[in-house]
Amino acid sequence: MSIRAIEEAPMSRFHRKLTWACAGGPFLDGYLLSIIGVALVGMSGELNLSTGDESLIGAAALVGIFVGGLVFGALTDKLGREVMYTIDLAVLVVVSALSVFAGETWQLVLLRFVLGVAIGADYPIATSLLAEWVPGRHRGRLLGVLILAWYVGAAAAYVVGYVMAEIGGPGTWRWMLASGAVLSAVILLMRIGTPESPLWLVNKGRPADAQKAIEKALGRTVPLGDLVAAAEAERSVEQNRFRDLFQGVYLRRTLFCGLFYMCQITPMFALYTFGPTILGSFGLGEGNAGNLGSALISIVFVLGCIPALRLVDRVGRRPVIVWSFALMVIPLAVLGGGSALPVAVVVACFCAYALFSGGPTVLEWTYPNELFPTGIRATAGGVATSISRVGAAAGTYLLPISLDRLGTGATMLIGAGITLVGLLVSVVWAEETRGRTLAETSALPGSSPRSSGAAGRHRDSVRAGDL
Repeated sequence: MSIRAIEEAPMSRFHRKLTWACAGGPFLDGYLLSIIGVALVGMSGELNLSTGDESLIGAAALVGIFVGGLVFGALTDKLGREVMYTIDLAVLVVVSALSVFAGETWQLVLLRFVLGVAIGADYPIATSLLAEWVPGRHRGRLLGVLILAWYVGAAAAYVVGYVMAEIGGPGTWRWMLASGAVLSAVILLMRIGTPESPLWLVNKGRPADAQKAIEKALGRTVPLGDLVAAAEAERSVEQNRFRDLFQGVYLRRTLFCGLFYMCQITPMFALYTFGPTILGSFGLGEGNAGNLGSALISIVFVLGCIPALRLVDRVGRRPVIVWSFALMVIPLAVLGGGSALPVAVVVACFCAYALFSGGPTVLEWTYPNELFPTGIRATAGGVATSISRVGAAAGTYLLPISLDRLGTGATMLIGAGITLVGLLVSVVWAEETRGRTLAETSALPGSSPRSSGAAGRHRDSVRAGDL
């Protein structure tokens, strides 16, 4: 189902404000998930952490994201995007503030787990809300902006961590973790007053509320009768349920979204969480110098997303994801040479991987929101996030152990193998969704979507969703 007044609306101040507010969540996610890599340097010595303790603390948030995405994606489809949109930010404020008082490993693991649950909840909430409000021709780019914000947040974490480590003394790691509370509070204030998704309101049989939301946000009036007809049509068909994600074509799409997401972020999260350690293993500086190197690589990740944002709406989703994965394998395979590689080659490979990763990165949240209907859109996004975090958590937990036992070269080759799996998954299952409405991209092959949007302006205008 799509609403023509939204699909064909010009970009407005509301769309820009909504994009910034939604992007605030991924910014915080990147910041909070990356600052732990900087904080671990000081934390390890002060709390006498073992390698296993560091692995648990690093992976705890990713396990939380698995739980948060799986549970709260489904709740978002039931309770609404707006309700969950601010609750998760409030949790981030509290948990970040409590990190100041953590003194035991189990306390840090617990706090990072709860933080991860809130982050996992925000992924499907913010992305589905933005996808259902923005015009179709801008959808790929604006959803990609959200993941770009993640990298900006990650880069900011390393910069802030570097500065705090330079000017601070013992215990600075506590304030690094607590700094997220201030940022979370700012984003929380930005999100207050955001209207509910009209698509969700119509899907739940609330056409009058959908009409008010569109008028308030876009200044456009949609005849109530059309929305009522759409709501009645929604009630007349079988509603999508959680189990539909694991049946037929939706099963293939669920596996595609989850697996390519997992193969993209498993090496990436390991690099972010233990960036200074990895760079040190290549002889590129340890301690705070490694933090600065990680910040520079994070900036390259941001730069890699910029051309991808334009290409997904110009050349299409499928060629971008396939070619990006293919190119990402090469630098990781070269890094398999280990610490014997010249410094210039190591730096070039890290930068190349960061640049090439922009393609699948900007599609992490685009594909789940385009390939599933309104009734299970956030659920699908949450499940894809959860699948991805299985690999990310395992990779983050095992990376320091792998570096210690297998060495740097073998660890990088494992990352190359995981990326190669992502390439194969994309070649076999990636669909092209560019230039189509949400109703068309989420429809099953061979079925007629319940919306024609701009492409079907001359079809029956009273058909459900063609508004």
